[in-house]
Amino acid sequence: MDTTLKPINLSSDKLNSGAPLTSVEMAKLWATYMGNSMSKRILTYYLKHVEDQDIKTLLENGLKLATEFMKETERIFNTENFPIPIGFTEKDVNLESPRLYQDEFYVHYLKYAAKAGLSLYAVAVPLVLRKDIREFFYECTSATSKFLEQLNITLISKGFILKPPVLPVPEKVDFIEKQNYLKGFMGDIRPLHGLEVTHLFDNIENNSTSKALLLGFHQVVRNNKVKQLFKKGLDITEKSLKQFSEKLTVDNLPAPTRLDHLVTDSLISPFSDKIMLFHKVDMFSMKIRAFANSIAVNGRRDIALMYGRNIVNVFAFVEDGAQILIKHGWMEQPPKTIDRVHLAAE
Repeated sequence: MDTTLKPINLSSDKLNSGAPLTSVEMAKLWATYMGNSMSKRILTYYLKHVEDQDIKTLLENGLKLATEFMKETERIFNTENFPIPIGFTEKDVNLESPRLYQDEFYVHYLKYAAKAGLSLYAVAVPLVLRKDIREFFYECTSATSKFLEQLNITLISKGFILKPPVLPVPEKVDFIEKQNYLKGFMGDIRPLHGLEVTHLFDNIENNSTSKALLLGFHQVVRNNKVKQLFKKGLDITEKSLKQFSEKLTVDNLPAPTRLDHLVTDSLISPFSDKIMLFHKVDMFSMKIRAFANSIAVNGRRDIALMYGRNIVNVFAFVEDGAQILIKHGWMEQPPKTIDRVHLAAE
């Protein structure tokens, strides 16, 4: 396959390093630093409790990527005299805590985290204009994609993952002729099409990982308000899993397995309440994007309504979590525009 592009003879001087950071570049770099700051602390703890050498290598690779991405982001910020976010520090993790998750869970977690990171970097690439920052996000995207390949190979080789369903190859090109193609509540309801299956399968996989992580957090969290919110999150996620799995089951398709059994019975927290709450608010925020993407490629009204209701529930969790983060002074302010109203009032 030849993907070579014809060159264009236009000046790119305005896109060289040294140009002021745009809002996109500033925001995406900030989010990259915060996310990898969190990952660095989580993965450092996981590495204290891992026996499988292949999985240990994956954790080391994940930690290396998080560390390198943070270093480069910090370098750019220093060049631009941009204040380095606090993010998360050694105070947010207790490396002496007992094991909270089994080795297998780490691989599923790494895949979830890598997919979240990839979505951040991939969205940045077409929006970032400055050459050095664009090349940084290219590298983030490339390295994360290679890491995902390692994760998938490990999941398949060790029998940790169910392959997505295989659909029959179409006999010919066909067109939709009946309006009942959109129906989903009663009557002649068509089978799922490939894109619907894809997103149902992916959402089950993501939510299974999210629920297992949250199950462990709920066991060890100290703050009672956060504990109550985590219980709410568990109920929301369990309901989502049942709904998504049911859609596949009706069409006699398999669904990814649950991961709850990979959580130990430890009651000693390895993480601060701050990092656990930030992590779950971040993960639930990613669900909103995932469900919205699922609606965009869906063709049945029942599935669209199902995702819409889930978005409402997830948004309520995110808002409640954000309120707690703000109350305790745990939420850093992302880069923002000038407040002209208050500026003029001074």
